[in-house]
This record gives sequence, structure tokens and C-alpha cells, in this order.
Amino acid sequence: MQGEDAPAAAGMEPPRAEPSSEGVDTGRDAALLQPAGGEGAAGLGETEARRLQAAPLGSKPREAPAVPKGRPKSGRVWKDPNKKRFSHMIQDKPLRTTWECKMRQRQARKLVKDFAQHLKDEKQREREEKKQRREENLKRRLENERKAEIVQVIRNPLKLKRAKKKQLRRIEKRDTLALLQKHQAQRKAAKE
Repeated sequence: MQGEDAPAAAGMEPPRAEPSSEGVDTGRDAALLQPAGGEGAAGLGETEARRLQAAPLGSKPREAPAVPKGRPKSGRVWKDPNKKRFSHMIQDKPLRTTWECKMRQRQARKLVKDFAQHLKDEKQREREEKKQRREENLKRRLENERKAEIVQVIRNPLKLKRAKKKQLRRIEKRDTLALLQKHQAQRKAAKE
């Protein structure tokens, strides 16, 4: 038989079935190694036998390249035929939180907001207190200056006409009613 001698002549040995430890060959390996229909290795074509030997176990056979599609009838070549509509998209349900979790988050936000407002109010109060203290200090200083002043009441307006410029610069007007009442009260107390 010339078909059986061809693999031997080509320098290849025909595949042999090796019995397993149980004596029964199972799976793909056994099907590949056992000759089909009781024929020898020559029953398979020479190229097919080489392909079976060269192919690693567990690998998938190659698929034929896809045939390119022709021009669409509508003429809209920019349209993608594989594109799905938005309604066909599988959408996940939105993440939901429990009511207790929402309440805890709301409480935490409220606490932070209250604390921020408290800090703001505290700052504003300190600013107001500082402003008020400054005003009080200025007022007290002015009163102390007025008390310490040596006052000479000018009853004769002709003296002002005779005064020089330098003297006129030093003259200031004051409300002397309270001072006069005070002096009058002191005079009455001294007379009695």
C-alpha cells in the first residue's frame, strides 16, 4: 500500500494510541489519536495529520476573516449598523441609600452648618465688642482731656478782637452751661 508508506517515507511516524492507566481512552486526545473507522493514519490526509499534531491542546481553531459589508441601500455610509439604540442599553438601577442613612447624613450636614454659623457669629460678636471698646476708650479719653483742661471763660468779646493770631488758634469753643451750673452749686454750698 502506497498510502500507508507515504508518511513513513516522509520521515513521519503515524500517531499511535497509548492506552491510559484505566485502559479506556477518553476525551479529545483519545479521539485524535485513534484512527477513525478502523483505518490507519493513512485514513487522514497528510496535511490534516500535521495540523492535528501541531495544534496545541485546548486552543480554538481560527475563524475565517469577516466578509466586509457592502454599501448600504440608503446611501448613509456613516451610519454604524452595529450601533444599538439607547433604549436597548442595559441600565443599572441607581444606588439607593436607606432612610436611616439619609437622616444621619442630613444630621451631620446640619451639625456642620450650625458649627460654621456659630464660628461666624462668634467672630462677628468679637468684632462688635472690639469696636465698642474702642469707641468707649475714645470717649473716655476725650472726657479725661476735657476734665484736665485749664479753662478761662472769656466774657468780654472785645478781648478776642485784640488777640493775636497765635492766641486765636488756641481758643476753642465749649459748652460752658454745665460748668457754670456746677460752679454755682459750689458757691451756694460755700455760702451756707
